[in-house]
Amino acid sequence: MSDTPFGFGLPPEEPEDGDEGKKKDQQSGGGQGPANPFGFGGLPGAGGFGGPGADNPLAAMFGSLNPTDLGAAFQQLGQMLSYEGGPVNWDMAKQIARQTVAQGAQDGSKDASVGPADRRAVEEAVRLADLWLDDATSLPSGAGAAVAWSRAEWVEATLPAWQELVDPVAERVGAAMGDVLPEEMQAMAGPLIGMMRSMGGAMFGTQIGQAVGVLAGEVVGSTDIGLPLGPAGKAALLPANVEAFGKDLGVPQEEVRLYLALREAAHQRLFAHVPWLRSHLFGAVDGYARGIKVDTAKLEDVVGQFDPQNPEQLQDALQQGMFQPEDTPEQKAALARLETALALVEGWVDAVVHAAAKPRLASADALRETLRRRRATGGPAEQTFATLIGLELRPRRLRDASRLWASLTDARGADGRDGLWAHPDMLPTATDLDDPDGFVHREQLDFSELDKMLGEAAGGSQATPDPGKPDLRKKDDGEAEDDDAE
Repeated sequence: MSDTPFGFGLPPEEPEDGDEGKKKDQQSGGGQGPANPFGFGGLPGAGGFGGPGADNPLAAMFGSLNPTDLGAAFQQLGQMLSYEGGPVNWDMAKQIARQTVAQGAQDGSKDASVGPADRRAVEEAVRLADLWLDDATSLPSGAGAAVAWSRAEWVEATLPAWQELVDPVAERVGAAMGDVLPEEMQAMAGPLIGMMRSMGGAMFGTQIGQAVGVLAGEVVGSTDIGLPLGPAGKAALLPANVEAFGKDLGVPQEEVRLYLALREAAHQRLFAHVPWLRSHLFGAVDGYARGIKVDTAKLEDVVGQFDPQNPEQLQDALQQGMFQPEDTPEQKAALARLETALALVEGWVDAVVHAAAKPRLASADALRETLRRRRATGGPAEQTFATLIGLELRPRRLRDASRLWASLTDARGADGRDGLWAHPDMLPTATDLDDPDGFVHREQLDFSELDKMLGEAAGGSQATPDPGKPDLRKKDDGEAEDDDAE
């Protein structure tokens, strides 16, 4: 990820020898002369990072500027500044993400369409993974389809989820921009505030687009951060990235693909058959993000000195800690709830996949440890998540959660372990991760009678199940019971 997260650099310096120096600099291809009229830099443009066109402020959107397309460039710049959508310019984010992918990953590999052979290999790996998982979990298959994505396809498929995750944070900044001026001055400064919000949306779009584009070069599936980023029911792998992941491990490519397919298929089972889980996780992200406060004193200084031709002032303020979690019990609880929920998801997947792979794959231990080290060292998914959401996952919690799920398997079997996903209040808490043995041997509450009582109270006698109809709560697909009280 770029060190300048919003993609803007320093304004150009005047050459010591005046106009003659400018001419020489343009002829040699260096510097930031007239081709960079706004003093931006660092966007992932047509020439790549640091390559030809990298000093072009609009390269990420238009490619290299020349007299023939300068008018179009200014027209698109005007559209950027006149953006009146949500807190993030998602059209720009998508465009920059796609162009970042087109430039190639940081290891030099290029994106390419997935061929028939790779598609068949992914489909077969997911199909076999689902068979193995049947022995390791009571949750049935959740992958209605197995798909092999290129990096560009991953970007297209996951952007809706990124929007849901990032908008709450960006919204806080957009609101703060309009609140820092006294009310009597806001009417006078309306055009300036509108310009700042448009610029803020563009900068968030630039940052997110670049981050998602870089991430697309390294993720191996749709669930690398423990959240379902892709469409429901689609187990997805990126063949090019799977190959890069296993390149130096000394493990046969087929085993690497199968192990990663196990992880993807396990995530799909969990999210497909625990219907409340996705909204619970995304709601926890939203609750945590809305508890983030913006340092308005710092933002007031930025607004007071804001120069539309010097937008790196806003970037610098963001980098210097403008986002801060509220130091309140509610915010601390939101953070603990989110970290614990994500740790439980990843810990369950780790434990279930290990149980399925250990008897069948000689490389199971090595692949498991490789993925754990990737987490512990702050892999690309964790780094991107921390940058965009303001949250860092603690690897210690993931290991603790994995040990707890494994202990539950030993003590209660797969059915008893997986039964805890029936209700969010049955799941372990952060305190339980510190004392897994205490949780494993604690008598668990049975929520079935409580649910029945609540249903009868809400629907009266009509809520009583018809003996002639199946009780959908007992279905193994985890779907909620239909309410017959219509």
